[in-house]
Amino acid sequence: MSKVQSLEELRKMRDQLRNDLDLREKSNDPESVIQIRVSMGTCGIASGAKETMSTLIYELNRQKIPAVITQSGCMGYCKQEPTIEITMPNSEPIIFGHVNSDRANEIIEKYIKNGELVADIIPINFSTPY
Repeated sequence: MSKVQSLEELRKMRDQLRNDLDLREKSNDPESVIQIRVSMGTCGIASGAKETMSTLIYELNRQKIPAVITQSGCMGYCKQEPTIEITMPNSEPIIFGHVNSDRANEIIEKYIKNGELVADIIPINFSTPY
């Protein structure tokens, strides 16, 4: 990381971080926007979930796609990590496996923007209490 050269540059960095945090954690009505959970158990982190989450935050913010991004513990799909769960408004959640940065971009373009299903969907075989 390079050194900050001016107060204006520092302000831009601050604003960008605020936008990223808003996208990740805040929403007045989360059911009306896309909800994304990134599995951040040990196996997910070891498989690259942090990079996946960073890509999702960056791309959704850059494309101005309204979404709430959160992290969770292990979803139980260790062989499929990194995994993400996406809940579109008024839809059932879908879990995607093997989501690296390239796949995250593909999921944004195909599934989130156009409703097309992509490879590596994990069938939900249990019900969660949330």
